Amino acid sequence: MYDIKPYTLQRAKALGVSVMPSTNPKKKLDVFRDGQKIASVGAIGYKDYPTYLLENKEVAKERRRLYKIRHEKTRRDVGSPSYWADNLLW
Repeated sequence: MYDIKPYTLQRAKALGVSVMPSTNPKKKLDVFRDGQKIASVGAIGYKDYPTYLLENKEVAKERRRLYKIRHEKTRRDVGSPSYWADNLLW
């Protein structure tokens, strides 16, 4: 089970959603709006920005930059799982 970091909780609050550990064993988070599940995001086998921050801030910044480049085509599609992953985990 994924340990939700304070960074993700702050981002969720700013975006008007709530997050909980995912019920899907392959995902990190379930995203909810008004009690309704809207997405499952974040593959369990990979680190994310808040996790990298705990290890090394410079590495975290570089991994974030690379993530955003890799997901440029879909991360701006408001409401998509990619959008939520970008805004909550990166």
